[in-house]
Amino acid sequence: MKTWLAVALVVAAGLAPAADLTPPKAGKVEILRLQDVKPGMQATAWTVFQGSTPEPVPIDIIGVWRNAMGPRQHVIMAKMGGKAQRTGVAGGMSGSPVYIDGKLIGAVALRLSQFSPDAICGITPIESMLEIQDFDASRPQGARTPDRAAVEPSGAEMPSELVSQLVAAGAKFPFPGSGALMTPIETPLVFSGFTTETLNAYEPLLRQMGITPVQGGSSATTLTAKPAAGWEHALNPGEAISGILVSGDMSTTGMGTVTYNDGKRVLAFGHQFFDLGPVDMPMAKSEILTVLSSAFQPNKVGNSTDVVGALRQDRHTGIMGELGAESPVIPVHVRVRAHGDNDAVVKEKDLNFNVFVHPKWTPFLMSATLNNSLQQMNLYADEMTYSISADVTMDGTPNLHLSTMLAPGEFPAPMPQMLAGWWGDKFNRLFLNNVDAPKLKSVNAVVDLLPARRMAIIESAWTPAAEVDAGAEIPVKIFLRPYRGERIERALTVKIPAGMPKGEHRIQFSDADTLDRSQGGAARNNRGMDVASMVSLLNQERANNRLYVSLVQSRSTYFADDKTLPNLPSSIANVMQTSPAAGRPLVGAPSSTQVQQSIAFDQVVSGNYSLRIKVK
Repeated sequence: MKTWLAVALVVAAGLAPAADLTPPKAGKVEILRLQDVKPGMQATAWTVFQGSTPEPVPIDIIGVWRNAMGPRQHVIMAKMGGKAQRTGVAGGMSGSPVYIDGKLIGAVALRLSQFSPDAICGITPIESMLEIQDFDASRPQGARTPDRAAVEPSGAEMPSELVSQLVAAGAKFPFPGSGALMTPIETPLVFSGFTTETLNAYEPLLRQMGITPVQGGSSATTLTAKPAAGWEHALNPGEAISGILVSGDMSTTGMGTVTYNDGKRVLAFGHQFFDLGPVDMPMAKSEILTVLSSAFQPNKVGNSTDVVGALRQDRHTGIMGELGAESPVIPVHVRVRAHGDNDAVVKEKDLNFNVFVHPKWTPFLMSATLNNSLQQMNLYADEMTYSISADVTMDGTPNLHLSTMLAPGEFPAPMPQMLAGWWGDKFNRLFLNNVDAPKLKSVNAVVDLLPARRMAIIESAWTPAAEVDAGAEIPVKIFLRPYRGERIERALTVKIPAGMPKGEHRIQFSDADTLDRSQGGAARNNRGMDVASMVSLLNQERANNRLYVSLVQSRSTYFADDKTLPNLPSSIANVMQTSPAAGRPLVGAPSSTQVQQSIAFDQVVSGNYSLRIKVK
């Protein structure tokens, strides 16, 4: 049986020099119950200020603030000394373990006011963090953890006069006000390799999600989620830990501190990361460059280094990770090509990165990374057309092909952001289905930046004869009006099917959106569509740089899932619409549209026009 390493006995902070203290190691450790924590006790926290080695921070216990974070959610109030007096309770310190006489009492996780001159912190009791294990179904057999201790009412409440002093020192008025007096230390989400324009575009959404975006330098550059060699000895208590959402040529990471490591699993942060519950995210070691001292927003500045495992739980009182585990990620390759006036490629760049797999986060990250990829070319201009073609390799279903073209018009946002929104929506539709989870193996996209605004509106059409015979071929001319250019004319022949019934019909000249609208509406109302059906539906979406020529007949068409049913008898349609066993919406259209042909353009085609014909 493995011999557990016990942490060194931590003597009273401030009474022994730092040189006499040994950073804690992975292994079994005694805990000090919340009921045994008393005001005036001396403790020691461990956290990294520079590099990767934790340093001791003296802690004075103020008392226990009962129900501070919710019903029976008690917090140990304390004052930090040493270097923390200068830096304040900084972002990235979340999870810093706190010991009294070698016994673990919890993790630095909260702070009181941003402008208080005192480094007042809140400590999440270790009993509350140990509850995270109860939700973990992936616990390895034989995992060794501290003995469980029930959360009991504290034996020492915070003195009321001290509460008054703290409120006067830094709380917002009026109390309790709109914000909490004691707040979790922010876990800044560091975006490395992202432009300021990208972060500004997504900051409002991130703020709504309770996330503080920070622009950083080099961070998680690895393109593998496989644990690096030596993971067995990684992430000792007090060391920096990161969760990785994006890694590679650009990265997105959240950093905190390890509270406990039993040799296989680690606890950290002392508060939620994103409060996702069960999660599967790459977990990495980190190095700290410096701690930014700031009365407004003190933060650690650092880099994620080697992947050493996977985060498994993201709960209210902390996160839990498993050393040596590997999380699934989506490899993404984006090639951006800038074209000159003669349409020849004059510059291109290739970006490679991995994206965290999660129904909520993957679509957002796909959108943000594409937006960022498009804003790093010197040939970027406002009057520019974007064309994207992408292949998404799927596991268990046919592969997905996505393509579109966007030109600047009266859009309220920059074109890279508009294209990124379209891109993110496709992944949103894949992940937010109620049947099964998509399995993406890889994403490869090519984006072409074309000079000038390339768009054309369908203006009119002409045919010499309004009365035709079934089976006949009739000549047609189509006219389009481009942006600041001469009118475009195309000539083609339309064949009237031999079996087309007599009477009035239409020849429709339309863009892709006109044809996709009815079927897309059926999909949006269908909560029972699985991944395979959604992939099929997305693959059927038509390209918006083509003009479609269709014959429209006055007979109903129905759409169900990814299927188009143009000749569905009314009796069957009634059964499908009213049967409770079906459980799937059947959307009907009053006419039947049959696409005959399409014409490709190097412009975005919009609008529609119809010619009325009569079959004799």
